[in-house]
Amino acid sequence: HYVCFTPSAPLWIWVLMQMHFCPSALTVIKNLSPLCRLKSSVSFLTRPDRPNLAYHRLKGRNPGVIFLPGFNSNMNGQKATALEDFCNSLGHAFIRFDYTGCGSSHGKLEECTIGKWRKDVLSILDELTDGPQILVGSSLGGWLMLHAAIARPDKVAALVGVAVAADHLVTTFKKLPIEAQNEIEEKGEWKFPTKHNEEGYYSLKYDFIREAENHCVLNSPIPITCPIRLIHGMEDGDVPWQISMQVADRVLSKDVDVILRKIGQHRMSEKEDTKLLVNTVDDLIDKLATLA
Repeated sequence: HYVCFTPSAPLWIWVLMQMHFCPSALTVIKNLSPLCRLKSSVSFLTRPDRPNLAYHRLKGRNPGVIFLPGFNSNMNGQKATALEDFCNSLGHAFIRFDYTGCGSSHGKLEECTIGKWRKDVLSILDELTDGPQILVGSSLGGWLMLHAAIARPDKVAALVGVAVAADHLVTTFKKLPIEAQNEIEEKGEWKFPTKHNEEGYYSLKYDFIREAENHCVLNSPIPITCPIRLIHGMEDGDVPWQISMQVADRVLSKDVDVILRKIGQHRMSEKEDTKLLVNTVDDLIDKLATLA
């Protein structure tokens, strides 16, 4: 057997190698296990004027990595924890968190807006990080990461989008027949179709859609110049992969790669999808190190 191993490979790969090639390494593995699976404790960012935000943080070197979850999701998903394990193995800082009204964070979901969640991301950046950060945004988180990069260009060093849903809720609403839009306005509620819960829809207030219109980014050039990697599944039934192409076209950055997974679904949660995400972040960490 031949094994190719690099210093940037996660620690768990090294452990598995030792198990295969050296049975006596079980003692070593026993000692290393707490390090390999170390999870940061849940903390809360207290804000005097807004609900408290729940987060997990690993301290480490820069660039740090921050994961932004998708709509109606939380920080405990597979992508977030895989990135946490990876950053832990490299000794890099990492943060995952819940938006207001989601997961373990305080606040009511029905009172949330894109603007409030944008402020959540900026709070995490401003209060919990020092130095350059790589933002990894999934779906709605991909939309919010663009806003964070615009607002904090000196702090956001690179972006990784997974099924970026920039403007998607607004665009989908505006594609509805005028009669349907008027009915939603009168009722004050939009039952947005989804395959990701038992009800088969997300209940969105009409005011949520109207407020979201203020945060659309695809109608003009997007003033972001940092490296950007956009990963999208071509079998995404929720957010069309063409949105990632639109983002790539609109941003001012010249260092943009779009990676399409032919059989990728919206959540990109297959083993190979996760591997691709981790490798993409790893490559950006290396790139930023050479630029420093």
